[in-house]
Amino acid sequence: MEVSSKLPSKSYQKLSRLIHVKDILGNIIRIVQFSVNLFKILEFEGNFVIILIGIPTLYSTMLVQQIIMLYINCVCILKACFKRINDNLVHMQKFVIKDMKPRVSNIIRHTQRNEFLLTELGILKKQHLMISDAVQILNMVFSLPLLGNIVLSIFTVTFRLYLHAVRWQNGVFIGLDWHYVDVLLTTMIYNVLKIILIVWACETGKNQAQKIGTTVHDLLNSTNDEKIKYELQLFSLQILHRKNTFSLKGLTVDATLLAAIVGNITMYLLILIQFLNISYSCDRKTAVNVT
Repeated sequence: MEVSSKLPSKSYQKLSRLIHVKDILGNIIRIVQFSVNLFKILEFEGNFVIILIGIPTLYSTMLVQQIIMLYINCVCILKACFKRINDNLVHMQKFVIKDMKPRVSNIIRHTQRNEFLLTELGILKKQHLMISDAVQILNMVFSLPLLGNIVLSIFTVTFRLYLHAVRWQNGVFIGLDWHYVDVLLTTMIYNVLKIILIVWACETGKNQAQKIGTTVHDLLNSTNDEKIKYELQLFSLQILHRKNTFSLKGLTVDATLLAAIVGNITMYLLILIQFLNISYSCDRKTAVNVT
């Protein structure tokens, strides 16, 4: 709240639309996915005790859903804060002219403007430091539950694909099991969209934080005032020492992680298919030896 209080109302209006649409659609997809799985179990098991078990399970799944949505919301707010700092620096650059030599008539105006810029730089440095601290706190608070949820999603997608899309038909056959196609599709949509949302928020937030360093160097090259240059150099060092990346127990959440997740799911699925092929080959050899 202290960090986001610096944002203007327009930024909150844009964020509120994104957050509300994302939360509503995410909760709907999660409830549909859970209901489809529950009804499928009831269809084959026919045991209404499962409903009693499903109520606390639904509560726990929705709790995890809200934690994930809260994390994405926090990352989007921090990204907006970084964007606000970058926009202020770009706006500041418009008032700085490279190698400007003020005349006697405008020395006072020039001095006042430089004092104003120095004050603004000091404020932006403090805001950047505060936002960087918030990023570190966010990484510490959400890292363990979020990492566990991502790992669980990887295993869920992998084994769902293996159970409902891989069959044996005189060899390994890839095709949908139409009895479970609704379970497979809802599970895939929920888990894939969840991971994509997390990676998108963290990747764009990291990129927005990195833009500040580029803007600071552009501003440094656009001024010849020594005091402003000194403040910009200090700001640049601060940015260099604060790695504003979103990580989970040392694992950086970015586009590289998304590629790694896709690669791991493919690798584990191929390993399971190989085990399936080996098991049927061993059964066939055993049957031949018996006959």
